[in-house]
Amino acid sequence: MMIMSIELLLLVGASIWGFVQLVAAAQAANVQYGLKWAASARDVEMPPLKPLPGRINRNFRNYMETLPFFAAAVLIAETTAVHNELTLWGSIAYVAGRIVYTVLYVSGIPLIRSLFWNIAAFGMLAVLAAPFVAR
Repeated sequence: MMIMSIELLLLVGASIWGFVQLVAAAQAANVQYGLKWAASARDVEMPPLKPLPGRINRNFRNYMETLPFFAAAVLIAETTAVHNELTLWGSIAYVAGRIVYTVLYVSGIPLIRSLFWNIAAFGMLAVLAAPFVAR
């Protein structure tokens, strides 16, 4: 049996977090637009989502913009067999930063949420840089 690295486990966690956000965004839209809309082909333009469902949806879309880059960074580190402080703490920073960012964004708290977006982004960059700076 092969044991996964901490970085791959954090990528699994990031994927689960993404799925949770997908369900939350879908359910928030369903609550506003109704089950008939949810079951339809969605060909009719709907009014914008109200503030809370809109924030949930925008946060999910934002997450989906960064997750592929984090996944690529972790997979590059895995295939080059680089596991060090940059990959470990970078992966932790990405996942933790994105979770806190979600809570702040959905709560409607501005400015400080950007700090956590940046923590996540720098974590992702640390993982990506690790194979290039490893000795």
